[in-house]
Amino acid sequence: MSPAPSDGCSGGRGGRRGDGRHGQQHRVLQRVVLPFGGGVVDEAVLPLYVEGEPPPEWITSRRGCRIPAGQRLSFATYFNAFPAGYWQHWTAVEVVDLVVTTTPGARVEVLRSDADAAVSSLTTVVVPADGQLSVPVPLKGFDDGGWLWFELAAPDVDAHLLGADWTAVPPAGAGPEHSVTIGITTFDRVEGCTALLAQLTATDELSAVVDRIIVVDQGEDTVADSPRFRAVQDAAAVPVQVLEQGNVGGSGGFARAQLETLRAGRSDAVLLLDDDVAVDPESIRRAVVYSGLCRWPTIVGGQMFSMRHRTRLHAMGEVVDRRDFWWRPVDEEHRDHDLAVRNLREAVWMHRRTDVDYNGWWMCLIPCAVLAEVGLTLPLFIKWDDAEFGLRAGRAGCPTVSLPGAAVWHMPWSAKDDVVDWHAFFHHRNRVVTALLHSPHAHGGTMVRSLLAHLLKNLVSMQYATAATRLCAVEDVFAGPAVLHPALATKLAEIAEVRSRFTDGVARRDSATSPAAGGRGRRTLASRPSKPVWMAAAVWGMLRQALPTAPGGDRAPEAVLSASEATWWRLLSHDSVVVEAADGGGATWHRRDRQMFLTMLRRGLVLHHRLYREWPELAEGYRAALADITSRRAWEQTLDSVRRQP
Repeated sequence: MSPAPSDGCSGGRGGRRGDGRHGQQHRVLQRVVLPFGGGVVDEAVLPLYVEGEPPPEWITSRRGCRIPAGQRLSFATYFNAFPAGYWQHWTAVEVVDLVVTTTPGARVEVLRSDADAAVSSLTTVVVPADGQLSVPVPLKGFDDGGWLWFELAAPDVDAHLLGADWTAVPPAGAGPEHSVTIGITTFDRVEGCTALLAQLTATDELSAVVDRIIVVDQGEDTVADSPRFRAVQDAAAVPVQVLEQGNVGGSGGFARAQLETLRAGRSDAVLLLDDDVAVDPESIRRAVVYSGLCRWPTIVGGQMFSMRHRTRLHAMGEVVDRRDFWWRPVDEEHRDHDLAVRNLREAVWMHRRTDVDYNGWWMCLIPCAVLAEVGLTLPLFIKWDDAEFGLRAGRAGCPTVSLPGAAVWHMPWSAKDDVVDWHAFFHHRNRVVTALLHSPHAHGGTMVRSLLAHLLKNLVSMQYATAATRLCAVEDVFAGPAVLHPALATKLAEIAEVRSRFTDGVARRDSATSPAAGGRGRRTLASRPSKPVWMAAAVWGMLRQALPTAPGGDRAPEAVLSASEATWWRLLSHDSVVVEAADGGGATWHRRDRQMFLTMLRRGLVLHHRLYREWPELAEGYRAALADITSRRAWEQTLDSVRRQP
């Protein structure tokens, strides 16, 4: 694809540079920051910023700390080490400078790692009398990965760090620093969204790289009506604008942010953020600077830490398996790695550069040049819009980088029921649509078999509402791409109506979902069985569908299971069971029904056979329509139809 932005998006405010302390030609790539605000150190995340367990009183400001005489502090951490492998591979920067302002006489040691996490010292320098130190480091030997960091020692007297930056002279041909419009989509999350806005606007840390923040509000409880929001807006260091529209899902909200960014023509990129995340503003600044120095237009994504366990890295890089077209982490083994237990220096796998297919839109920067080249998001309502966009952009020559040191905190997937609730429709349909657009296999590889296996798991687990939802999803695929835009405003209600016909489709808190006296009560959590055992369990689960149900199952559940206990290999042994929602929002009652099982199984076999048989024709139709349904014109028509009057 052409690296030159179009559609009026090549601008950005020209002439911006680094902080000016070391010559106008330098650009600050990454600031050393600390979890300090309002005079308080956030000790829960301190291991992400400094190595070891220094006393909180060592941290004196957002940029500074005090190291007692005879002590040493290392910045070999997720947020303060420099991901050299990513900078060497994707940008044209050849040399970085570590710039430190600290007490004269302090010792600064610069270290590096390679892709195998082997650590070596590059240099040790005593800070001169003026307290200013600059150490150049060539970006060589980081082809497959590796980090840079420094350690500060106080040999004789206390050392006071006042600030440190990783800087560089922009390579020849690099334009002015980029700027972005931040786009946040929200739906009835006023408190969370307002808290996020307060994080982003409380200081001027982002004022040099953010043109404005757009909140696309699709809920009934609107952000603009919140007194706290008005206070945040009045004090904001960057402009904040709320745009209200009908609920057309995450893809509709993010499409509005993309469209408004293109229309305004001020920003080089749009940075998409979920409304329920927490973020260090420096993460956003780093992503913007990195994007501006990449060799070609590059999508830059933030990684994800768990909101529940804030030092656990939940998502570092995502890929789509082309065989069955399912997303997964690049490194499944190390999902949820706790950096408070094994830090960056000890996490060998984190030193290898991780290449990805896409980045989740919990935090994702998309250059306007990419939007102009490949179009806006696909109208999918929710789920798979980020993965599909990453695949589409990659095919056009625009890579995605999930950048270490740029991250958000987000609720982990384990806290959601979105593979069995109403989200299942969008998971299922959008996965198929994405595969039709991008699968290299004539009939989708093993995907249809995978879809059928999920349906069978639902049926033996008495998840009839989910099974019906999945069957509706497959039927919707046959309707073709022309229905995707019109369905944005109507599909959620249709799915809710389908699910309401089943006792396992609606979460309740009343006595109908409480275990009767004499029931077998709560079961303990069983671990996943070995493959031979679960295969035998699956066969037994299918066969027992023909057996009569236990007497009384329609009046009282046999057991109550938590969401984590309600695995298919547990549920298939029951005739009637209550399952509690992962978010605590009630419980659903699952009751075995032989006729329901047979009817849905028959329907599922017919639909999946048809999907396999018609795959080539369906793929051709969806691919032919892609440019039109992701165009500005198509999205303008859809969004104009749901626009709310101010």
